[in-house]
Amino acid sequence: MRIAWIGKKSPFCGNVTYSREITNALLDRGHQVSFLHFAQEESEPENWPNLREVSLPFIYKSQVYTIPTFKATKVLTDSLREIKPDVVHASLTLSPLDFFLPEICEELRLPLVATFHTPFAGKGAKLISGTQLLAYQLYAPFLVNYDRVIVFSQIQRELLAGMGVREENIAVIPNGVDTVKYSPGFSQIKAEFKADRLFVYQGRIAPEKNVEALLRAWKQSAMGPGTKLLIVGDGPLKSSLEPFYGSEYGIIWLGFVADEDRRIEILRGADVFVLPSLVEGLSLSLLEGMSCGLACLATDVGADGEVLEKGAGIVISTKTARSQLKTLLPVLQDHPELTTLLGQKARQRVLDRYTLSKNITLLEELYKEVLAQRPLPLSRRA
Repeated sequence: MRIAWIGKKSPFCGNVTYSREITNALLDRGHQVSFLHFAQEESEPENWPNLREVSLPFIYKSQVYTIPTFKATKVLTDSLREIKPDVVHASLTLSPLDFFLPEICEELRLPLVATFHTPFAGKGAKLISGTQLLAYQLYAPFLVNYDRVIVFSQIQRELLAGMGVREENIAVIPNGVDTVKYSPGFSQIKAEFKADRLFVYQGRIAPEKNVEALLRAWKQSAMGPGTKLLIVGDGPLKSSLEPFYGSEYGIIWLGFVADEDRRIEILRGADVFVLPSLVEGLSLSLLEGMSCGLACLATDVGADGEVLEKGAGIVISTKTARSQLKTLLPVLQDHPELTTLLGQKARQRVLDRYTLSKNITLLEELYKEVLAQRPLPLSRRA
Protein backbone atom coordinates (compact mmCIF):
# COMPACT_ATOMS: atom_id res chain seq x y z
CA MET A 1 0.00 0.00 0.00
CA ARG A 2 1.23 3.51 -0.77
CA ILE A 3 0.80 5.84 2.23
CA ALA A 4 1.40 9.59 2.47
CA TRP A 5 2.10 10.34 6.12
CA ILE A 6 1.77 13.93 7.33
CA GLY A 7 3.34 14.48 10.74
CA LYS A 8 6.20 15.90 12.78
CA LYS A 9 9.89 15.10 13.12
CA SER A 10 10.75 17.93 15.49
CA PRO A 11 10.75 19.37 18.08
CA PHE A 12 10.55 16.21 20.16
CA CYS A 13 7.12 15.33 21.59
CA GLY A 14 4.73 12.39 21.68
CA ASN A 15 3.50 13.17 18.16
CA VAL A 16 7.08 12.85 16.87
CA THR A 17 7.58 9.47 18.56
CA TYR A 18 4.22 8.26 17.27
CA SER A 19 5.04 9.20 13.67
CA ARG A 20 8.49 7.63 13.86
CA GLU A 21 7.34 4.33 15.33
CA ILE A 22 4.31 3.91 13.07
CA THR A 23 6.10 4.78 9.82
CA ASN A 24 9.01 2.48 10.74
CA ALA A 25 6.59 -0.37 11.37
CA LEU A 26 4.62 0.25 8.16
CA LEU A 27 7.84 0.12 6.15
CA ASP A 28 8.82 -3.12 7.89
CA ARG A 29 5.54 -4.64 6.65
CA GLY A 30 6.32 -3.73 3.06
CA HIS A 31 4.25 -0.58 2.61
CA GLN A 32 5.57 2.43 0.70
CA VAL A 33 5.57 5.50 2.94
CA SER A 34 6.22 9.12 2.02
CA PHE A 35 6.71 11.52 4.93
CA LEU A 36 5.45 15.10 4.62
CA HIS A 37 6.45 17.36 7.49
CA PHE A 38 7.25 20.92 8.43
CA ALA A 39 11.00 21.22 8.06
CA GLN A 40 13.91 23.48 7.31
CA GLU A 41 17.57 22.59 7.10
CA GLU A 42 18.06 20.67 10.32
CA SER A 43 19.99 17.65 11.52
CA GLU A 44 18.33 14.29 10.95
CA PRO A 45 16.86 12.85 14.17
CA GLU A 46 17.97 9.37 15.11
CA ASN A 47 16.05 6.16 14.39
CA TRP A 48 14.01 7.60 11.54
CA PRO A 49 13.26 5.34 8.57
CA ASN A 50 14.82 5.90 5.18
CA LEU A 51 11.83 7.10 3.18
CA ARG A 52 10.80 9.76 0.73
CA GLU A 53 10.39 13.13 2.41
CA VAL A 54 8.62 16.35 1.49
CA SER A 55 9.43 19.53 3.43
CA LEU A 56 6.48 21.83 4.12
CA PRO A 57 7.46 25.47 4.74
CA PHE A 58 6.50 27.06 8.04
CA ILE A 59 6.72 30.35 9.93
CA TYR A 60 6.81 28.92 13.45
CA LYS A 61 7.02 25.45 14.98
CA SER A 62 6.89 24.30 18.60
CA GLN A 63 6.05 21.16 20.56
CA VAL A 64 2.44 22.35 20.80
CA TYR A 65 1.51 23.87 17.44
CA THR A 66 2.81 24.89 13.99
CA ILE A 67 2.12 27.90 11.78
CA PRO A 68 2.69 27.10 8.07
CA THR A 69 3.46 29.62 5.35
CA PHE A 70 0.81 30.38 2.72
CA LYS A 71 2.89 28.35 0.26
CA ALA A 72 2.57 25.18 2.38
CA THR A 73 -0.90 24.32 1.06
CA LYS A 74 0.29 24.39 -2.55
CA VAL A 75 3.42 22.36 -1.73
CA LEU A 76 1.27 19.76 0.03
CA THR A 77 -1.29 19.56 -2.80
CA ASP A 78 1.35 19.29 -5.53
CA SER A 79 3.24 16.64 -3.56
CA LEU A 80 0.15 14.48 -3.01
CA ARG A 81 -0.70 14.79 -6.69
CA GLU A 82 2.80 13.54 -7.56
CA ILE A 83 2.98 10.78 -4.93
CA LYS A 84 -0.48 9.37 -5.82
CA PRO A 85 -0.95 7.60 -2.46
CA ASP A 86 -3.63 5.02 -1.76
CA VAL A 87 -4.34 6.75 1.55
CA VAL A 88 -3.29 9.95 3.33
CA HIS A 89 -2.70 9.70 7.07
CA ALA A 90 -2.31 12.93 9.05
CA SER A 91 -0.91 12.77 12.55
CA LEU A 92 -2.51 16.09 13.41
CA THR A 93 0.01 18.74 14.41
CA LEU A 94 -2.30 21.50 15.68
CA SER A 95 -1.71 23.46 12.51
CA PRO A 96 -4.10 25.45 10.28
CA LEU A 97 -3.16 23.01 7.52
CA ASP A 98 -5.12 20.32 9.38
CA PHE A 99 -8.33 22.17 8.50
CA PHE A 100 -7.56 22.36 4.77
CA LEU A 101 -6.59 18.72 4.40
CA PRO A 102 -10.12 17.34 3.84
CA GLU A 103 -10.70 19.82 1.02
CA ILE A 104 -7.35 19.01 -0.59
CA CYS A 105 -7.91 15.26 -0.39
CA GLU A 106 -11.47 15.56 -1.65
CA GLU A 107 -10.22 17.46 -4.69
CA LEU A 108 -7.63 14.72 -5.34
CA ARG A 109 -10.13 11.97 -4.44
CA LEU A 110 -7.81 10.55 -1.78
CA PRO A 111 -8.99 8.76 1.39
CA LEU A 112 -7.98 10.72 4.48
CA VAL A 113 -7.28 9.36 7.96
CA ALA A 114 -6.32 11.44 11.01
CA THR A 115 -4.81 10.67 14.39
CA PHE A 116 -6.10 13.17 16.94
CA HIS A 117 -3.57 13.49 19.78
CA THR A 118 -4.93 16.42 21.78
CA PRO A 119 -4.91 15.55 25.50
CA PHE A 120 -7.86 15.82 27.86
CA ALA A 121 -8.58 15.67 31.57
CA GLY A 122 -10.07 12.20 31.80
CA LYS A 123 -13.06 10.10 32.70
CA GLY A 124 -15.75 11.95 34.59
CA ALA A 125 -13.88 15.25 34.40
CA LYS A 126 -14.50 18.32 32.35
CA LEU A 127 -11.95 19.17 29.72
CA ILE A 128 -9.41 21.63 31.02
CA SER A 129 -10.64 25.09 30.09
CA GLY A 130 -8.40 26.85 27.63
CA THR A 131 -6.12 25.11 25.14
CA GLN A 132 -7.54 21.57 25.33
CA LEU A 133 -11.22 22.57 25.31
CA LEU A 134 -10.62 25.05 22.50
CA ALA A 135 -8.78 22.43 20.45
CA TYR A 136 -11.65 19.93 20.74
CA GLN A 137 -14.28 22.54 19.91
CA LEU A 138 -12.20 23.86 17.03
CA TYR A 139 -11.37 20.49 15.51
CA ALA A 140 -14.68 18.65 15.86
CA PRO A 141 -16.46 20.34 12.89
CA PHE A 142 -13.46 19.61 10.64
CA LEU A 143 -12.93 16.02 11.82
CA VAL A 144 -16.39 15.27 10.43
CA ASN A 145 -14.81 15.60 6.97
CA TYR A 146 -12.10 12.97 7.58
CA ASP A 147 -12.83 9.39 6.47
CA ARG A 148 -11.61 8.08 9.82
CA VAL A 149 -10.34 9.68 13.02
CA ILE A 150 -8.06 7.61 15.23
CA VAL A 151 -8.10 8.24 18.98
CA PHE A 152 -6.39 6.37 21.81
CA SER A 153 -9.29 5.48 24.11
CA GLN A 154 -13.03 4.95 24.31
CA ILE A 155 -13.30 8.00 26.58
CA GLN A 156 -11.84 10.21 23.87
CA ARG A 157 -14.16 8.63 21.30
CA GLU A 158 -17.17 9.55 23.42
CA LEU A 159 -15.93 13.12 23.82
CA LEU A 160 -15.63 13.66 20.06
CA ALA A 161 -18.94 11.91 19.36
CA GLY A 162 -20.58 14.28 21.82
CA MET A 163 -19.23 17.16 19.76
CA GLY A 164 -20.78 15.93 16.52
CA VAL A 165 -18.16 13.63 14.98
CA ARG A 166 -19.87 10.48 13.65
CA GLU A 167 -19.14 7.70 16.11
CA GLU A 168 -18.78 5.10 13.35
CA ASN A 169 -15.95 7.17 11.87
CA ILE A 170 -13.97 7.27 15.13
CA ALA A 171 -11.59 4.34 15.57
CA VAL A 172 -9.94 3.50 18.88
CA ILE A 173 -6.37 2.36 18.22
CA PRO A 174 -4.23 2.93 21.32
CA ASN A 175 -0.57 3.81 21.23
CA GLY A 176 1.69 0.79 20.96
CA VAL A 177 5.21 -0.04 22.11
CA ASP A 178 7.92 -2.18 20.56
CA THR A 179 8.05 -4.66 23.45
CA VAL A 180 11.31 -6.21 22.26
CA LYS A 181 13.15 -2.90 22.24
CA TYR A 182 11.41 -1.61 25.39
CA SER A 183 11.90 -4.56 27.70
CA PRO A 184 13.47 -5.35 31.08
CA GLY A 185 17.22 -5.74 30.86
CA PHE A 186 20.64 -4.94 32.26
CA SER A 187 21.49 -1.33 33.04
CA GLN A 188 24.27 0.47 34.89
CA ILE A 189 22.22 3.62 35.55
CA LYS A 190 22.02 3.05 39.31
CA ALA A 191 25.77 2.65 39.54
CA GLU A 192 26.26 5.74 37.38
CA PHE A 193 24.15 7.90 39.70
CA LYS A 194 25.10 6.09 42.92
CA ALA A 195 21.50 5.17 43.62
CA ASP A 196 19.98 2.29 45.57
CA ARG A 197 16.44 3.16 44.43
CA LEU A 198 15.66 5.15 41.30
CA PHE A 199 12.51 7.05 40.31
CA VAL A 200 12.03 8.59 36.83
CA TYR A 201 9.91 11.32 35.30
CA GLN A 202 10.14 11.52 31.50
CA GLY A 203 8.30 14.20 29.54
CA ARG A 204 7.98 17.92 28.96
CA ILE A 205 8.70 20.30 31.81
CA ALA A 206 5.50 22.27 31.24
CA PRO A 207 2.48 23.36 33.32
CA GLU A 208 0.16 20.64 32.02
CA LYS A 209 2.62 17.95 33.13
CA ASN A 210 2.33 19.06 36.79
CA VAL A 211 6.01 18.32 37.45
CA GLU A 212 6.13 20.84 40.29
CA ALA A 213 3.67 18.72 42.30
CA LEU A 214 6.07 15.77 42.02
CA LEU A 215 9.08 17.91 42.96
CA ARG A 216 7.35 19.41 46.01
CA ALA A 217 6.13 16.01 47.18
CA TRP A 218 9.62 14.57 46.73
CA LYS A 219 11.20 17.40 48.74
CA GLN A 220 8.61 17.08 51.52
CA SER A 221 8.94 13.28 51.67
CA ALA A 222 12.59 13.44 52.77
CA MET A 223 13.54 10.44 50.67
CA GLY A 224 16.56 8.40 51.74
CA PRO A 225 20.08 9.42 50.62
CA GLY A 226 20.37 6.44 48.28
CA THR A 227 17.10 7.26 46.48
CA LYS A 228 17.31 9.48 43.40
CA LEU A 229 14.78 11.10 41.06
CA LEU A 230 15.80 11.53 37.43
CA ILE A 231 14.00 14.28 35.49
CA VAL A 232 14.28 13.48 31.79
CA GLY A 233 13.02 16.19 29.46
CA ASP A 234 13.00 19.88 28.72
CA GLY A 235 10.42 22.62 28.54
CA PRO A 236 9.43 26.14 29.57
CA LEU A 237 9.42 25.49 33.34
CA LYS A 238 12.79 23.77 33.57
CA SER A 239 14.84 26.93 34.18
CA SER A 240 12.52 28.14 36.95
CA LEU A 241 12.21 24.78 38.76
CA GLU A 242 15.71 23.34 38.54
CA PRO A 243 17.42 25.87 40.89
CA PHE A 244 15.00 25.04 43.73
CA TYR A 245 14.95 21.25 43.37
CA GLY A 246 18.49 20.03 42.92
CA SER A 247 20.98 17.37 43.88
CA GLU A 248 20.74 18.23 47.61
CA TYR A 249 17.31 16.56 47.46
CA GLY A 250 18.46 13.65 45.31
CA ILE A 251 16.96 15.19 42.15
CA ILE A 252 19.02 14.94 38.96
CA TRP A 253 18.06 16.96 35.89
CA LEU A 254 19.16 15.23 32.69
CA GLY A 255 17.42 17.52 30.21
CA PHE A 256 16.26 16.20 26.86
CA VAL A 257 17.84 12.82 26.04
CA ALA A 258 17.86 12.40 22.26
CA ASP A 259 19.48 8.97 22.14
CA GLU A 260 16.81 6.28 22.37
CA ASP A 261 19.22 3.62 23.63
CA ARG A 262 20.14 5.93 26.49
CA ARG A 263 16.46 6.47 27.35
CA ILE A 264 15.92 2.71 27.36
CA GLU A 265 18.97 2.25 29.60
CA ILE A 266 17.49 4.78 32.05
CA LEU A 267 14.13 3.01 32.12
CA ARG A 268 15.67 -0.44 32.53
CA GLY A 269 17.70 0.74 35.50
CA ALA A 270 14.85 2.52 37.29
CA ASP A 271 12.36 1.17 39.81
CA VAL A 272 9.41 3.57 39.51
CA PHE A 273 8.01 5.75 36.72
CA VAL A 274 5.98 8.78 37.84
CA LEU A 275 3.66 10.82 35.58
CA PRO A 276 1.63 13.48 37.47
CA SER A 277 0.05 15.15 34.40
CA LEU A 278 -3.08 17.30 34.51
CA VAL A 279 -4.01 16.30 30.93
CA GLU A 280 -2.87 13.52 28.59
CA GLY A 281 -3.93 11.61 25.50
CA LEU A 282 -2.26 8.25 26.03
CA SER A 283 1.31 8.73 27.19
CA LEU A 284 3.88 6.84 25.15
CA SER A 285 6.43 7.52 27.89
CA LEU A 286 4.17 5.74 30.36
CA LEU A 287 3.78 2.75 28.05
CA GLU A 288 7.55 2.62 27.51
CA GLY A 289 8.14 2.60 31.27
CA MET A 290 5.56 -0.15 31.74
CA SER A 291 7.08 -2.19 28.92
CA CYS A 292 10.49 -1.98 30.62
CA GLY A 293 8.97 -3.42 33.78
CA LEU A 294 8.79 -0.33 35.99
CA ALA A 295 6.22 0.18 38.69
CA CYS A 296 4.14 3.06 37.32
CA LEU A 297 2.27 5.81 39.12
CA ALA A 298 0.17 8.24 37.09
CA THR A 299 -2.83 10.54 37.34
CA ASP A 300 -6.24 9.49 36.02
CA VAL A 301 -6.16 11.74 32.98
CA GLY A 302 -6.64 10.98 29.30
CA ALA A 303 -6.40 7.23 28.90
CA ASP A 304 -3.57 6.77 31.43
CA GLY A 305 -5.89 5.68 34.22
CA GLU A 306 -7.45 3.13 31.87
CA VAL A 307 -3.99 1.76 31.07
CA LEU A 308 -3.14 1.24 34.75
CA GLU A 309 -6.55 0.06 35.97
CA LYS A 310 -7.10 -3.24 37.81
CA GLY A 311 -3.66 -3.47 39.35
CA ALA A 312 -1.32 -2.66 36.47
CA GLY A 313 -0.14 0.45 38.35
CA ILE A 314 -1.13 3.10 40.85
CA VAL A 315 -3.63 5.76 39.77
CA ILE A 316 -3.89 9.06 41.64
CA SER A 317 -6.15 12.10 41.41
CA THR A 318 -5.01 15.39 39.88
CA LYS A 319 -6.80 17.28 42.69
CA THR A 320 -4.71 15.69 45.43
CA ALA A 321 -1.64 14.65 43.45
CA ARG A 322 0.94 16.27 45.70
CA SER A 323 -0.46 14.86 48.98
CA GLN A 324 -0.89 11.40 47.45
CA LEU A 325 2.64 11.48 46.05
CA LYS A 326 3.98 12.56 49.43
CA THR A 327 2.42 9.41 50.92
CA LEU A 328 3.21 6.97 48.11
CA LEU A 329 6.81 7.88 47.23
CA PRO A 330 8.25 6.64 50.57
CA VAL A 331 6.12 3.48 50.36
CA LEU A 332 7.49 2.67 46.90
CA GLN A 333 10.99 3.47 48.15
CA ASP A 334 10.78 1.19 51.17
CA HIS A 335 9.05 -1.82 49.57
CA PRO A 336 11.04 -3.17 46.60
CA GLU A 337 8.88 -6.30 46.54
CA LEU A 338 5.86 -4.08 45.79
CA THR A 339 7.58 -2.25 42.93
CA THR A 340 8.78 -5.56 41.49
CA LEU A 341 5.23 -6.94 41.47
CA LEU A 342 3.78 -3.75 39.97
CA GLY A 343 6.50 -3.76 37.31
CA GLN A 344 5.62 -7.31 36.31
CA LYS A 345 1.94 -6.44 36.06
CA ALA A 346 2.73 -3.30 34.04
CA ARG A 347 4.81 -5.28 31.56
CA GLN A 348 2.05 -7.87 31.17
CA ARG A 349 -0.59 -5.17 30.59
CA VAL A 350 1.45 -3.77 27.69
CA LEU A 351 1.93 -7.26 26.22
CA ASP A 352 -1.82 -7.88 26.46
CA ARG A 353 -3.10 -4.57 25.06
CA TYR A 354 -0.49 -2.10 23.86
CA THR A 355 2.03 -3.72 21.54
CA LEU A 356 3.12 -1.87 18.42
CA SER A 357 2.52 -5.00 16.34
CA LYS A 358 -1.19 -5.12 17.27
CA ASN A 359 -1.42 -1.38 16.68
CA ILE A 360 -0.12 -1.72 13.11
CA THR A 361 -2.41 -4.65 12.33
CA LEU A 362 -5.43 -2.59 13.42
CA LEU A 363 -4.17 0.35 11.35
CA GLU A 364 -3.79 -1.82 8.24
CA GLU A 365 -7.35 -3.08 8.69
CA LEU A 366 -8.60 0.48 9.02
CA TYR A 367 -6.83 1.52 5.80
CA LYS A 368 -8.49 -1.39 3.97
CA GLU A 369 -11.93 -0.42 5.29
CA VAL A 370 -11.48 3.18 4.19
CA LEU A 371 -10.28 2.15 0.73
CA ALA A 372 -13.25 -0.18 0.33
CA GLN A 373 -15.65 2.70 1.04
CA ARG A 374 -14.03 5.30 -1.23
CA PRO A 375 -13.66 5.62 -5.00
CA LEU A 376 -10.35 4.37 -6.36
CA PRO A 377 -7.47 6.80 -5.62
CA LEU A 378 -5.28 8.40 -8.26
CA SER A 379 -2.76 5.56 -8.26
CA ARG A 380 -5.41 3.03 -9.36
CA ARG A 381 -7.34 5.05 -11.93
CA ALA A 382 -6.43 5.18 -15.58
